[in-house]
Amino acid sequence: MKIAVFGNSGEQSSRVTSELKKRLAAAKITVDPLDPDLVISVGGDGTLLNCFHRYSHQLERVRFVGVHTGHLGFYTDWRDYELSELVDSIVADQGQSVSYPLLNVEVDYGDQTEPSHFLSLNESSIRRNALTIKADIFIRDEFFESFRGDGICVATPTGSTGYSKSLGGAVLHPRLEALQMTEIASINNRVFRTLSSPIVIAPDEWITIKTSCAADYTLTVDQLSSHNRAIRQIKYRIADERIRFAKYRHMHFWSRVEDSFLGAQREHDDEQHDGV
Repeated sequence: MKIAVFGNSGEQSSRVTSELKKRLAAAKITVDPLDPDLVISVGGDGTLLNCFHRYSHQLERVRFVGVHTGHLGFYTDWRDYELSELVDSIVADQGQSVSYPLLNVEVDYGDQTEPSHFLSLNESSIRRNALTIKADIFIRDEFFESFRGDGICVATPTGSTGYSKSLGGAVLHPRLEALQMTEIASINNRVFRTLSSPIVIAPDEWITIKTSCAADYTLTVDQLSSHNRAIRQIKYRIADERIRFAKYRHMHFWSRVEDSFLGAQREHDDEQHDGV
């Protein structure tokens, strides 16, 4: 098995990355960043997103593992003090994995004849720099609503715990393979009337956003962004590709949600330990 290890620029991440590479070498595991079978990110969820986009063209053969240098995230199963256990799991690897759906983003830019394609693990959003967006929204090519407001966000199930949640979206389990669209500060009056609620669509449907003519759109795809571009339309659908994580001890999705937003289990464990 060939392994790629990537960290961020932080001091802790750099130290852990160096230590992990030494442990892999001692276990006679090949480190190959060009053609890996397993990609290990060391940092946080943002570091793993960077790794995902770096290897998004190799998703059929690459699996991912996240090592967190702070607290466990939605895509990180290991802590930085568990490197020995992680290497042991890699040595005993039998190809086990768990996969999550991705978002396919097709963008028709005003200055291009062919659309651009992106994959997103979390979400994609569209805004304008200073003014409100005017757009018609279609679901499966059927007109749904005319939108005017600050922007629109479309998220994957795993991405539903990020920006989408802060906009009032629901948290979706990734086995649903559904897309969720949330509005960003929509305007409702006699001219522009929106549902004003998050919507969840089936995996065989798609969302098309046809924008008004302007050259100052900002499009985000996870942590990537393009600014001051003319956009004619964006089409969102569930991607054919999926991201796979090595399932050595993959944490249950709702355990991640509880740990990130509630922390009740830790408090309960502390009470039990104190005999309360």
